Amino acid sequence: MRHQNSVFHGVLKHVPWGEFDRLVEEYEADFRVRRLTTKSQFVALLYGQLSGAVSLREIVTGLQSHAARLYHLGACPAQRSTLADANAARPSEVFTALFAVLVKQAHRGLRRRIAETTYLIDSTGVRLNGFSDWARFSAGVCGAKVHVIYDPDADRPIYAAVSAANVNDITAAQAMPIEAGATYVFDLGYYDYRWWAALDAEGCRIVTRFKSNTPLAVIAELPVPCDGSILSDRIGHLPARQKSSRRNPFQDPVREIRVKTDTGKVLRILCNDLDASAQEIADLYKRRWAIELFFRWVKQTLKINRFLGTSENAVRIQIAVALIAFLLLRLTQAAQKTVQSPLAFARLVRANLMHRRRIDRLLQTEPTAHLNPAQLALQWNQN
Repeated sequence: MRHQNSVFHGVLKHVPWGEFDRLVEEYEADFRVRRLTTKSQFVALLYGQLSGAVSLREIVTGLQSHAARLYHLGACPAQRSTLADANAARPSEVFTALFAVLVKQAHRGLRRRIAETTYLIDSTGVRLNGFSDWARFSAGVCGAKVHVIYDPDADRPIYAAVSAANVNDITAAQAMPIEAGATYVFDLGYYDYRWWAALDAEGCRIVTRFKSNTPLAVIAELPVPCDGSILSDRIGHLPARQKSSRRNPFQDPVREIRVKTDTGKVLRILCNDLDASAQEIADLYKRRWAIELFFRWVKQTLKINRFLGTSENAVRIQIAVALIAFLLLRLTQAAQKTVQSPLAFARLVRANLMHRRRIDRLLQTEPTAHLNPAQLALQWNQN
């Protein structure tokens, strides 16, 4: 009978193992390692993300039950204590750098004009164990933030960073890579004139919201449709200072577009594009909700609500592997045409993860009627 690799093997085919080995060597992740290599650690954590395992013990038990198939994955079973030690001590940079490599791989076929590229910026919070002192927010409460730049057209993150929950969003944003000429959409957590000026200097289009108490020195009123959701469209200047002690470096004129939502709420949208239509700018801001849906999908489908370790290193590794799992699922789904829904595909991968099945036949029932008893017994042992 023809040999068929497992679904997990099919997902792992999209990992650039040459780059992974280079990163392991660069960060000396396997230096003096005798039991669990960084590759085996990565395979174990990725198994946990894709299978839905919520603890180290569940990951270890699941992998031990499929020990014979780990050989074909280039990994070996792990002990719980060894895996915990690896998560605490192995450099998280290996996994964050691998995520960056996969981002480039996933975007390789998405060649678009920079002027047509829209990126969404936001962060989401995750609750941590009370022993995670590095991320202590208040008495008895520990948490972290995942800061993301998201491409809604590709439905993929292009950048991610982890910080303690008490780190301001704008502080994390100032370390983000900026693509000159692109459109960036974000909310009030990134309200900083100096950062806006830096984006504007790179030729980026900014779409965000005014704070309710921010005045606008109006220099022009633009016409708007009488029967639409756009209430007004004005051009003006921001205040000369963001704070009493800080001069505002962003002196270029901006747009203020007042929009009435379906719930009756009025939004003041800010944009530095003086030529686009008011409706186009309002629609760009509306796209911001796509990143909220991304965060919800990751939290519900992958595992970043319960953490396998308390140290900063362990948390960074788990979040990086969760984002890698997201990209691998997208790359694997793109290689088949049978299952179109990302959620349905993720569920099918979970249900068949260690089964010997083709990725493009996850919805099909494996034919067995033509097999003789010996072949049926062999297939049963393999599955």
